[in-house]
Amino acid sequence: MPEWIDTHCHLDAPEFDADRALVVQRARDAQVSQMVIPAVLPENFESVRVLAHRYGFHYALGVHPLYVERAGDDALAGLHQQLSAHQADPRLVAVGEIGLDLFLPGLNFDLQQHFYREQLKLARAFKLPVILHVRRSADQLLAGLRRIKVVGGIAHAFNGSLQQAVAFVELGFKLGFGGAMTFERALQIRKLAQELPASAIVLETDAPDIPPHWLYKTAQERAAGASARNEPCELPQIAQTLAMLRGWTLEQTASQTSGNARDALPRLG
Repeated sequence: MPEWIDTHCHLDAPEFDADRALVVQRARDAQVSQMVIPAVLPENFESVRVLAHRYGFHYALGVHPLYVERAGDDALAGLHQQLSAHQADPRLVAVGEIGLDLFLPGLNFDLQQHFYREQLKLARAFKLPVILHVRRSADQLLAGLRRIKVVGGIAHAFNGSLQQAVAFVELGFKLGFGGAMTFERALQIRKLAQELPASAIVLETDAPDIPPHWLYKTAQERAAGASARNEPCELPQIAQTLAMLRGWTLEQTASQTSGNARDALPRLG
């Protein structure tokens, strides 16, 4: 059976507190043999590291753009200290989840930019790839990458233009595709998944977020208590959409995307 790599799973999220071991077992039963657990705040640096070691997975350390105001003035120094302390840890694969978010209103964009640039510098100093949060911010992220060169990484949950996608690829990045790709109305994402070079694509769930169409619940359903929690065990079914779009077998899809993930995050190898 094909084996899969989930390049973006928030396994430490509170949504998994009640049944985390079962979530991992379901993923393994589905042949999801590896996953990357990205941090979003200094307060979860230790939890993602512990979970990665407990289950034999990998992790990334960084401050998410949605949380830069909450992170505090010493967050970057704390990140530097943690990257230094664990730089020899083979399970530490990247600096992430970092980036910029121009979708949600009211965020401090100048502070986001500051954290983004400083975390790129840390990635460069420690020779680590980065895992990027990209939401209506592709051009600004690309501008930062051109100024502060890093060794590549993954543009997570990519939903930009083909031109922007090509620019990321030219800078050594892979693009993450997950549950959003399973919606027939996600025309731009599906077109990218079809047209990008095979070597540019990795798979992810972003669990517990971005559920595929078969798990999606409307706002009304969620208000009534319905759960739309995504899990890493959904990755093989998500991959079926990519296989259909590309004309690949599932085995080809697993082999190609897993190889791409290892290229983007060499310590996965």
